[in-house]
Amino acid sequence: MKLITKPTVALIALLSATAAYAQMSGDANGDGVLTIDEVQAVFPDVTAEDFTTMDLNADGALDEAEVQSAQEAGLMPA
Repeated sequence: MKLITKPTVALIALLSATAAYAQMSGDANGDGVLTIDEVQAVFPDVTAEDFTTMDLNADGALDEAEVQSAQEAGLMPA
């Protein structure tokens, strides 16, 4: 049995962070959240009603947790 080395753990962490970034890659202005315009630029079929459903805290933007929840619920493509 091989031990997992520190570089391997670091690589796994980096890949996980990269996956999280990919979910937010539509963040055109880099503020860490997605507006309806940013979402519709990537997913034109998402309606204002869909966006409102995904915006769980009703702040007008989707954070990473809301994007993940929307993807898990099938409201937004992964």
